[in-house]
Amino acid sequence: MKSEIPRIVIAGVSSNVGKTTVTAGLIAALHQRGLIVQPFKCGPDYVDPSYHERAAGRPCRNLDTWMLSDRQLLDSFARACQDADVAVIEGVMGLYDGSDWHEERGSTAQIAKLLNAPVLLVLDISGSARSAAAVALGYQKFDPAVAIQGVVLNFAGSERHAQGCAEAIEHATGLPMLGWLPRELQLRIPERHLGLVPGGEQVDSDALIAGMAGAVSARFDVARVVKVARGAAAGAERGGVGDARGAVADGRGAARGAVSGAVSGHAPRPIIAVARDEAFCFYYPENLELLVEEGAAVQFFSPLRGERPVADAAGVYLGGGYPELHGAALASNTGLWSALKDLHAADAPIYAECGGFMVLTEALTDSEGHRWPMAGLLPGFARMSGKLAALGYRHATALRPNLLAEPGDSLRGHEFRYSSWIRDADTIDDTTAWQVRGTRVDTPVDIVGYARGNLLASYLHVHFGQRRELATRFVGRLKRMV
Repeated sequence: MKSEIPRIVIAGVSSNVGKTTVTAGLIAALHQRGLIVQPFKCGPDYVDPSYHERAAGRPCRNLDTWMLSDRQLLDSFARACQDADVAVIEGVMGLYDGSDWHEERGSTAQIAKLLNAPVLLVLDISGSARSAAAVALGYQKFDPAVAIQGVVLNFAGSERHAQGCAEAIEHATGLPMLGWLPRELQLRIPERHLGLVPGGEQVDSDALIAGMAGAVSARFDVARVVKVARGAAAGAERGGVGDARGAVADGRGAARGAVSGAVSGHAPRPIIAVARDEAFCFYYPENLELLVEEGAAVQFFSPLRGERPVADAAGVYLGGGYPELHGAALASNTGLWSALKDLHAADAPIYAECGGFMVLTEALTDSEGHRWPMAGLLPGFARMSGKLAALGYRHATALRPNLLAEPGDSLRGHEFRYSSWIRDADTIDDTTAWQVRGTRVDTPVDIVGYARGNLLASYLHVHFGQRRELATRFVGRLKRMV
C-alpha cells in the first residue's frame, strides 16, 4: 500500500455551483495525461459518482463521516487508492454543510481535514464582481484548519470577468485562481428527481465528459493543481483493510458475469445475484466488496433486459435506482417475479433498498399515474408523489431479527426518495423492520420497512462499512442455502 497519495478536494460554496462538472472535467483531464485517478464523492450520493467513474475508468467511492467512523473512512480511502496516482474528491453541498446545523460531522470540511487534503473552492460568480472576494474570504476565515489552496470560478461572463474576480479574491485572501469556466459553456448535466441524470444513462455522456476535460485543460492550470495535490500531508490514510478490488466486476452494460466463484480447497462461494442496470444502479462499492470478502460470489443481472437470478443463486440484492422510469419493462419480466417468489418461499436472503424495495411491492404507480404490477412479495404498492417524500440521514433500530441485525441493534442509513409505500396498515406489526429517526434529537420517530424471514426491504440505504458484522451476517445466511 502506498504510504501517501496526492489528493485534492473540489468543494463548493453551496450546491449547484458546478462541483460535479469541475470534478469530472479535472478527473478526465488527469486521466488523459496518463495518471491513474481514484475518484471520491463526499456524502451518500450515487449519481455524481457515475460521471467520475466514467471519467476515471474506475469506480468512484463515497466518503461519509456520518455513516462511518474516522478510522473506517481512512481505511476506505487507503484501500481504494492503493494503485492510484492521485485522488480527486468532490464535496457535498457547501464546504461546511454537515449532518446538522451546529457541527461539522459529515461535511466536506471535516473530510478534508481528516485526509489532510487541500481544497479548491468553486464559486458561482454570475452576477458578482468584487463581492466574490467577500465570499471567498468568509470561507477562508470560517475554519482556518481547512486548507483552502485556491479557487475555481464558474459561470463567468467572460475571461475578463473571471480575471477581475480573481484579482479581487487574491488581493483579499491570497488565494490564486486555478481555473475558470464560462457561463455559456454547454456542459450542464441534465437533472431530474434525485438530482442529476446518471452518466450511464446518457448516450452522449462520453462526449460530455470529453467536453469537460477539454474545458478544464483549456482554462485551468492543471500542472499547478497537481502540484497542490502533491503537497498534501502524507500518512493520514495509514492502516487499512484487506483489498477486495477486482473481486467485484464493474457491472456496467448488460451487467452479466459471475465474480469470485469457488475458492480452491474450500467450499464453493454462495452466489448473491445483484440487480444492476439503469433501474438498479445505486450501490456502495464497499458493500459488494465486503460481501465478497466474507465469502460470497457476486453475479450481476439486468431486470430491464429480461434477466433473472441464476438458478443456483443463494440470494438476491436489489439496490436503489429508478424503477419508476421503467415500469413497463419491469412489469413484463414476470420470470423475475416468479424467481423472487420461489427464493422467498425457500427463505433465501433477499435484500432490497429503496428502488429495490419499491419493486417488491404489489405494484408501482409512476409519476404519470400508470400502475405497473411488481413482484408482490410485500403488501401494498409504491406511489410516486411528484415531490420530495424523504431526505436525510437516519438512525435505524431493528425491531425484530432480520437479515442484517438482531432486535435492538442500531445502524445508520440514508433516505432520498420521491415515492411512498401505500398499504392498509400504517402501524407496527410483526413484519415492520425498523424504528428510525433523523439526526436531530427533536425529529419524530417512525417505523418503516419490511422484514420476514430472510427478506429485508426498506427505503434505507445502508453502508456495510460501518459494521463488518452486517456483511458477515448476510453471507452467513447465504451459506445456509448452499
